[in-house]
Amino acid sequence: MPSFSLVTTWTPATDGEPLGYGIELTNTGSEPVSGFQLGFSGPARIDPHATLENGKLLKRLSNHTLIAPPDGYVLEPGQTWTATARGLSYGLRHWSDGANSGYVVLADGTTVVTGTAPTKGKGHNAPLLKGAAKFPVPAKAAVPVSIIPWPKSVATTGARIAPPGFDLKPQGEAANRAAAAFAGLVDDLFPVEALVRPASEAGMPVSILEKAGMGPEAYEVTFADNSATVSASTRQGMFYGLVTLGHILRGARQYPQTFIFPTGGTISDEPAFEFRGSHLDVARQFYTGAEVMRLIKLMAWNKMNKFHWHLTEDEAWRLEIDAYPQLTEIAAWRGHGKALPPLLGSGPQPTGGYYSKDVVRQVVALADSLGIAVIPEIDMPGHFYAALQALPELRDPSETGEYQSVQGFPNNSLNPAHEPVYKFVGTVVDEVLELFPANIFHLGADEVPLAAWSGSPLALDMLEKLAGPAMRAKHEKQFNQLGNHHGADEIEGSPTAALQSEFIKRVHKYIASKGAITGGWEEAAHGDAVAKDKSYVIGWRNVEINRALAARGFDIVVSPGQRYYLDMANGISWAEPGAGWAGWSGPQETYEFEAREGWSADELKHLKGIQSCIWSESMTDRAIFDRLVFPRLSAIAEAGWTTPERKSWNRFKDIVGLMPIMYGNWAAE
Repeated sequence: MPSFSLVTTWTPATDGEPLGYGIELTNTGSEPVSGFQLGFSGPARIDPHATLENGKLLKRLSNHTLIAPPDGYVLEPGQTWTATARGLSYGLRHWSDGANSGYVVLADGTTVVTGTAPTKGKGHNAPLLKGAAKFPVPAKAAVPVSIIPWPKSVATTGARIAPPGFDLKPQGEAANRAAAAFAGLVDDLFPVEALVRPASEAGMPVSILEKAGMGPEAYEVTFADNSATVSASTRQGMFYGLVTLGHILRGARQYPQTFIFPTGGTISDEPAFEFRGSHLDVARQFYTGAEVMRLIKLMAWNKMNKFHWHLTEDEAWRLEIDAYPQLTEIAAWRGHGKALPPLLGSGPQPTGGYYSKDVVRQVVALADSLGIAVIPEIDMPGHFYAALQALPELRDPSETGEYQSVQGFPNNSLNPAHEPVYKFVGTVVDEVLELFPANIFHLGADEVPLAAWSGSPLALDMLEKLAGPAMRAKHEKQFNQLGNHHGADEIEGSPTAALQSEFIKRVHKYIASKGAITGGWEEAAHGDAVAKDKSYVIGWRNVEINRALAARGFDIVVSPGQRYYLDMANGISWAEPGAGWAGWSGPQETYEFEAREGWSADELKHLKGIQSCIWSESMTDRAIFDRLVFPRLSAIAEAGWTTPERKSWNRFKDIVGLMPIMYGNWAAE
């Protein structure tokens, strides 16, 4: 059986040498091979107009590339074929940027998966980093009790040996539901710690009581010598009070020389922001329903209350839609010879998956029990390549030419001028809202290419009706300039933005007619396409845009790529995995970022909260997920809950090593 290994290398450009992306395929088998092709994928994208030395570029779609050696080339056993690409969409910054999967297509059409190795960067020899970085709990911490996020008021007294667990004593329906949710959560997160146990197993009594007049997520915990009481006006407040007790208990049990369990006093608490969210991109990499539910449980332990489920992208469609089974039959899967080729680390075999409606209902029910609203995103009109492969009838049949997205996908946007699009969108909105009782539909609206639809007669006619012949001529000129190239992102005031605005207005109106709120990325606000009283937008490019939109009256969730995008690497070192287009943000930089800084009082009225975004292009390895997400998820959770004057990096880093993570354990470094 033939076998191969694949190594990619990166050499930055210098004064006398152009950049080089080296592709090295070694024949590790015992027979020579010829007439073969090499496919590979990873975050790095070879530019459509790149030159390939010692090889031929056969196919390219975003980060998937298929190349071949020169005609007549024979790769002997033990030998290496090296090709060099001159021209990438962006320079490599970290070892995880290069090819992390590969396969050889033999002359008879069969495929052989190659072994791969981390990309080699010139001059970078540091050990490659995986797994969440270790945050040791010190012998003496900055505070005596272990709580993340830090409460509004901690006025505890005394200390005792940590009780073995809690004997929960709820009073009333809300208290019973909070107790059940907490017991289920700690049983899942810490299955052998038995944080909840009956009095017969020495469980300390914890009363859970309703107390009128408190905020919707506020709570109080009062301590006595051998008991505690949690009081709140709502189920959610009671649950958060129990979570705080759970944090204190785990710290005092595991590190009794560092943390104490109080015998008196009170903790009074409520969140600073109403919106404390995390996003998960399940399109670039697929996460099973069990993995999604694990993340939701971790969010609950961090007192986060919004889960933004990014269900569709250029790379995949992940949600079952009864009216359009093609979406999950075709657009949920990638592989050699399929409508979607291997992308971002997937191999030649069929790879992917989707969420059935039954799984979605399980996820939503779990999240609701933990006080988390699940917000579905169906990204449109851009980032729609996968769905358009499944439903080509959604394209203008007379459209000619090609435009490219920033990520390298051609013709990837729903056409605002093609009427069948709206029947499709309405049907999807109906089915999605039936599944998600939070009654929020996030429609994306980000990164539509500047030349989108400029080859569509329907779109050009629509543009002329909207803005006149001059705008139509401008759009046609843009196509001539940008067609078949990487188009810039859609920008406000462009012909593309005018067309997108009409699309967003119509879809938003339909969502509102269903009694639901529209969510969107910041581009959804272009042209005031969404009504300000029935929407919110997420600012991702920079804080200045967030403030400007708030000044215009839009409700804003702050998620700047520079600080809250958890795919960004923790540092500039080649040894760190992750992306780098927005820079880097270590745990301390993420923690200390302040979303409110510089905002006026009127602007702050529209600041709903903050959100981390887990984009998964780089996360082909689950150890990379842990490295990138933790402890930064907890840092953002505390920024959403704790007021600025009560934040402390020194306190946070002393405690965060107690927090559970997604897959592994905290790594030793």
